[in-house]
Amino acid sequence: MRMRTETPEKKHIEALFELPCACQNLRRATRVVTRIYDQELAKAGIEITPYGLLTALDLTGEANQKSLSAGFAMDSTTLTRTLGLMRKQGWVSVRRGKDRRARLFSLTRKGRRQLATAQPFWEAAERRLRKELGDAGWTSMKQTVSQMTEAALMA
Repeated sequence: MRMRTETPEKKHIEALFELPCACQNLRRATRVVTRIYDQELAKAGIEITPYGLLTALDLTGEANQKSLSAGFAMDSTTLTRTLGLMRKQGWVSVRRGKDRRARLFSLTRKGRRQLATAQPFWEAAERRLRKELGDAGWTSMKQTVSQMTEAALMA
């Protein structure tokens, strides 16, 4: 008689149960996906939230807190805390804008190095998920998440 062995992943999948609403389903999915990215990015000493902010600042060159908050649909308290930690790490700098209340954030050299160091680990997390979803599933997921985000903003 052969003993059936279950992988930890299979046990976790079997433990999932149907959730009654979109919010709970999305929160569960984001917790699991965040865990994958954080596992990979930990090898570079960073988590997905600051990594995303470094990426955004790399793309924009400079951004104020309001545009970062809107672009990530992130509450300003969380953003303030994360940017503060990133400043302590030396990854971002801040300067006053034309309006003295406005603060403009940009990457430092150290922030660019951190982003470059973390990039391969971020790519590894992307590959892990893409492998499980397949190309069609990956494309569908991205479209669905975009549609869901836009619909929720309109609701």
